[in-house]
Amino acid sequence: MTIDLFDDAPNGQAALEKIAPGAVLLHGFAAGSADSWLTTFNEITALAGLRQMVTPGGHAMSVAMSNCGLLGWVCDARGYRYVPQDPESGKPWPAMPGKWRDLAAQAAAQAGYANFKPDACLINAYAPGAKMGLHQDRDEQDFAQPIVSVSLGLPAVFLFGGDKRNQKPQRLRLAHGDVVVWGGPARLAFHGVAPLADGLHSVWGRRRVNLTFRCAA
Repeated sequence: MTIDLFDDAPNGQAALEKIAPGAVLLHGFAAGSADSWLTTFNEITALAGLRQMVTPGGHAMSVAMSNCGLLGWVCDARGYRYVPQDPESGKPWPAMPGKWRDLAAQAAAQAGYANFKPDACLINAYAPGAKMGLHQDRDEQDFAQPIVSVSLGLPAVFLFGGDKRNQKPQRLRLAHGDVVVWGGPARLAFHGVAPLADGLHSVWGRRRVNLTFRCAA
């Protein structure tokens, strides 16, 4: 791994760590604005509530999820897919906040992916003990576009592997305000989150929130 410094991040200087070809960890990239996002997060989840989705195999996910943007990701007995309306309300997903979309685009540009214009933001809320198994993001239409993932609240251990499930993943500690971007040769890398350790963040409380930006359509 290598770490570079840049001073044109939206919230000041940050460290860029190359974790794999096509994948970088931007340490603290969103730290300057992340605390102020709590109000917006609460407004969005009041409109499209967090819920534990059930996989096609009938297992409830330990992570509570919602979405904002033109499309939202869902899973149920019918499978995994993006839909324009919240299945619980029948209404369109809340609009993606411009400040969220702009930061995601800036992070993608720092990672070498210009003109990133996400149309979906997956919102994942982890309580202590919640986890995300190793998986690939394969439900999007354009694999040429990267994934941008913003961490808020409690620190987590991010598992980042290769293009085969049986490859041993790296274990990366993600702190509040860290952003991971992966695309190109890493676009279909298996990744997940280890069970969240208990703790209390001064602003976000006893949880970790992850915002994942994608070009779904």
